[in-house]
Amino acid sequence: MAHYPSQSPPPLRHPVPTHPAYIPEPPSTPGSPQGYQRFSSSPAPPNQPAHPGYPSHVPAYSAPFQQTQPSVPPQGHMSQPHFQRPEPNQQGSAFQPDFGAWGIDGATANLGMQLGQSAVAAGQQYVQKNFGTMFPTTTLKHHFNVSNSYVMHKIRLVLFPWTHKPWTRRVRRTEHGQHEWLPPRDDLNSPDLYIPVMAIVTYILLTGLHAGLKEAFRPQILGETLSRAALVVLFDFAFIRLGCYILNIQGSTQFVDFFAYSGYKFVGVILTLTAGFLGLSGPLWTIVFLYSYLANAFFLLRSLRSVVLPDPSISIAQNPSQTTTVSEVSRRRRVTLLFLVSVMQIIYMGALVRLPTVKK
Repeated sequence: MAHYPSQSPPPLRHPVPTHPAYIPEPPSTPGSPQGYQRFSSSPAPPNQPAHPGYPSHVPAYSAPFQQTQPSVPPQGHMSQPHFQRPEPNQQGSAFQPDFGAWGIDGATANLGMQLGQSAVAAGQQYVQKNFGTMFPTTTLKHHFNVSNSYVMHKIRLVLFPWTHKPWTRRVRRTEHGQHEWLPPRDDLNSPDLYIPVMAIVTYILLTGLHAGLKEAFRPQILGETLSRAALVVLFDFAFIRLGCYILNIQGSTQFVDFFAYSGYKFVGVILTLTAGFLGLSGPLWTIVFLYSYLANAFFLLRSLRSVVLPDPSISIAQNPSQTTTVSEVSRRRRVTLLFLVSVMQIIYMGALVRLPTVKK
């Protein structure tokens, strides 16, 4: 038997694993959270350094997980309308709404914006035309232009008008050559709205205090008192305004002036209610009420004279084209109107000092 030399098989050699040069990452989908990197063993791209502390063949996260809002909303999801800040070269509103989120095209949105602006402008014009002449802003500022000294002297004038002189309102010349009334701060005879408004508020609070002292306060009392005070002022204003309309008495600031003169009666009403709180009753209380009425009637008689029977020199200075000649018959009628306005004050003040019956 022939013998052959024995030879061992060659050793096995395992293939060395190799990696492709670079596998690009798939694009991120809107539904997947941003910040995750795909878990793979592929090496980092050439322009992205490997994480420190990890070998190149160990997979790692590129960054911690961060919850961010996707830039494009997923399909089937109702996106909320958002607002875009205007560019620096844009003018107008602070924010420009993105009507495309509601499915409205640009032409329809612009048409709607124009219609809305036209409606707002028409509303402002209507209010200014119908109510701006009654309560113009400049007139309201004029009637609230008061000082502490004026308020103290005016209250004393309303309560003690017997020795006050003169009663004529003063005017001043403007830069444009026109004449206007001095504000209450500079003229004691000028009517204001600050004292009447504060007097009405004080009257309502005194009525609530009266009910509280009787241990029968109800919130409805304040509303009822406000309604009664408003009705008295409106009736007084309507009576004066109707008389001026019948006698063809015209003026530039009569509307607001009449409201101011109608509110001065609350100063005498507050004096009468305070006397009742101090314990005066019977004849003493009646004397205080009659004095308050007479003081208010005399104050209105002298103050409204500048409106019903204006000074010719002052009227011509304010409006040279206006004829201020008043006939003797018209003058007597205007004096009668002043007398009736003064007499009607006792009815108004009597209704105001009669506090509502308190039910326990």
